Amino acid sequence: MRLRALLDTHTLGLRLLGGEEELDRTVRGVMTTDLRDPSRYLSGGELVLTGLAWRREPEDSERFVRILATAGVAGLAAGEAELGSVPDDLVQACLRHRLPLFSVVEDVSFASITEHVVRQVSSERAGDLAAVVDRHRRLMTSGPTGGGPEVVLDLLGSDLDLRAWVLSPTGRQIAGSTLADSGPELSGELAARLAGEHLAAARTGRRGPHRVTLDSATFSLFPIRHEGRDLRRTLLSDWLLAVEADAGDWPDERLDLLHGVTQLIVVERDRRDAARTVRRRLAQEVLELVQTGAPPAEIAARLRVAAPVLLPGLGAAPHWQIVVARVEWEDGDVPGGPVAQSLLEEMLVDPGTFGPEPSDRIAVAHTGDEAVALVPLPVPDEPDEASTTGLHADELLSVVREPLGRGLADDGRLTVGVSAAVHSAEGLRGALEEARHARRVAAARPGRVCAAGHEELASHVLLLPFVPDDVRRAFTARLLDPLRDYDRKHRAELIPTLEAFLDCDGSWTRCASRLHLHVNTLRYRVGRIEQLTGRDLARLEDKLDFFLALRMS
Repeated sequence: MRLRALLDTHTLGLRLLGGEEELDRTVRGVMTTDLRDPSRYLSGGELVLTGLAWRREPEDSERFVRILATAGVAGLAAGEAELGSVPDDLVQACLRHRLPLFSVVEDVSFASITEHVVRQVSSERAGDLAAVVDRHRRLMTSGPTGGGPEVVLDLLGSDLDLRAWVLSPTGRQIAGSTLADSGPELSGELAARLAGEHLAAARTGRRGPHRVTLDSATFSLFPIRHEGRDLRRTLLSDWLLAVEADAGDWPDERLDLLHGVTQLIVVERDRRDAARTVRRRLAQEVLELVQTGAPPAEIAARLRVAAPVLLPGLGAAPHWQIVVARVEWEDGDVPGGPVAQSLLEEMLVDPGTFGPEPSDRIAVAHTGDEAVALVPLPVPDEPDEASTTGLHADELLSVVREPLGRGLADDGRLTVGVSAAVHSAEGLRGALEEARHARRVAAARPGRVCAAGHEELASHVLLLPFVPDDVRRAFTARLLDPLRDYDRKHRAELIPTLEAFLDCDGSWTRCASRLHLHVNTLRYRVGRIEQLTGRDLARLEDKLDFFLALRMS
């Protein structure tokens, strides 16, 4: 669409303040920002909407406008709500850089302008999308009457005969068609596989949509993200649009249509993130009090403020549990804390829960590469139930391990630690340290996605993460290298035999049965292990040394 077309829609409340000779510029998209330097998020051709929160002194206008002009934006629309009117220094800066400038009256929302621009741009590319958006303006409306993503997904089905779902990076269904004849539901297993395929394809740097065939059905996967952001900062938290169709033979108009739909859904994602602000702030405040050793009474007072927000309608004070997660990239250039925060907010939701707002009882803060979740637990009906309630590390990762592992690829890692439940503010500091120790235990394990719980901290495994690397290497080499060398030369499978023998608690019959060997063959292999290492597998001390060596290798 052309810039001048915006002035023809009086309901938008736009008034031209300068740049009349530039009104034939083409608008390719819209972006709302109050950043002092939004250049990283600009690709050219946008109508930029701003509330002027970046302006602290008149000189700021020149710098801001120069950045926009250099990025090749189509025009700038400034809201009057912040300052009452558009300042003259901004008008003059736009005139100097030949950037068209509009003012937006206070009672017109940026969401209304965004919707109008997206609708018009998309309608010029594909008439069917224009009909969808024009008939369902509620998509951009917040509150109980808003349509949400389901409205557009319903119309993709009814108008374009496309089945589509909005999925989280872990494969949880955020939205799907509500039409009665929309076909069978998307299974949780298939959704997780689609999320994994999307993350793996996105890590290659290929532009979406990514086409995959699973269970004899072909899907096209469209990323739902703000353009221009570092992929690793958002990949593990971005939603995706999964369409049951092969987009490989679609015309450009149809592809642009679906990309337009993803931008509409970005608005819903932004609204969801804004709604989490209070919970994140509560978690940050509690975490700072706990880490600085604040008096329990002060922490308890803060928890009393948090409880009604996190557990609305619950009269009794809940038990609390702490979960710690770290996302680390091998080059260390990208901070993992914000990604870990988004991941925890997703992982702590029941994977069977539907919709974008099931996490309103989870508070997650982040610092550096670490994210910390404060999870409230309803008080059990019976005192002896406390030990069985709460989160468990293995269950936490059971659904998300496969898709997230593909997104982390070969240069990222997610480790998670889970504390026991505590029933008072006095226990939170210990729970935080417990969760961090558990995470370090998880970090000592192989794999891209690992978790450990508080119940493992009483085990010998707790010691392993704190053994220096050179000691670990020397210890395992002395015990296992002779066996590995022998296996390479003779294919004797001594290492698998040793693992099975220890796992069967030294039982000859059970181990032989597991390995499908004759007992005499097993005795020969164990004898060879003892001969090569100088150890005696009948002695508890030697069994323990082998066990630790295998765990550390």
